[in-house]
Amino acid sequence: MQLSKHVAQGKLLYLSQDDEAISVSENEHYRWLAFANDDGEQVIQSVMHKRKPYQLTLPHQTALLLPLLFFRPTNIVELGLGGGNIDRFLTHLSADITMQSIEYSNTVINCFQRYFNPDNAIVNIQNNDSQQWLAQQSDHKPDWLICDIYQTQQQSVAETNKQLSALIDSIDSNSCLSINLPDASDDEVNLCLTVLQQLQSDHHIYYFHIPNYLNIVVQLIPKHWQTTRLLKRNKNSYLPRRLFLPWRNFWRYGNEVTVDTGFK
Repeated sequence: MQLSKHVAQGKLLYLSQDDEAISVSENEHYRWLAFANDDGEQVIQSVMHKRKPYQLTLPHQTALLLPLLFFRPTNIVELGLGGGNIDRFLTHLSADITMQSIEYSNTVINCFQRYFNPDNAIVNIQNNDSQQWLAQQSDHKPDWLICDIYQTQQQSVAETNKQLSALIDSIDSNSCLSINLPDASDDEVNLCLTVLQQLQSDHHIYYFHIPNYLNIVVQLIPKHWQTTRLLKRNKNSYLPRRLFLPWRNFWRYGNEVTVDTGFK
């Protein structure tokens, strides 16, 4: 059964009574977290497979995690907790991975602990605004920074520059940066890619259209990585072969951003 049909059959477990309008629903197989958009409609943010909580359920999550094809990160920071899909997947993938999630909303954190942490795992969550957290970082750079809360709509060019500058300043030439752009217009995506090109020179920039979804995922990969060789065979990848091969095919649908090309 398609995920959309599962969602249509869900029953409400929780609805926040504050301005955030967050809800949690479930059916026999899935549980999901949703937020109200500007029109008051509930938009699904994350979906958990109840029998296999560590399983990724939405295609943009796979696109965000594609750098796993190339390296074995041990220190990962995620901006935005949501329903915890990325945390559950990565910590299940390897005990060597240390995750930290930065989440501003106490309601989201409470929903995660109550509804989306079935194994009662100890999860490193910092209740903080992502921009404030980024501003507080100095010399310590994560192996991988995953930004699942990037905002594009109703932002000025100056605000976009400030937001992306903070992300770039939080990585080094050996780090990856992965950004999810949900429901961004072509102009907003082009602005993001243009600013990223201007801010950094140590990384290749790729973007991925997510089939049947409005998400665009942007990946910044260190230029010194031998990605072509690693795609052929990477014995050091955390990914089991059953995931490595389809994820490798997914990577080949990405578009590299150069001086002469942009978002299409």
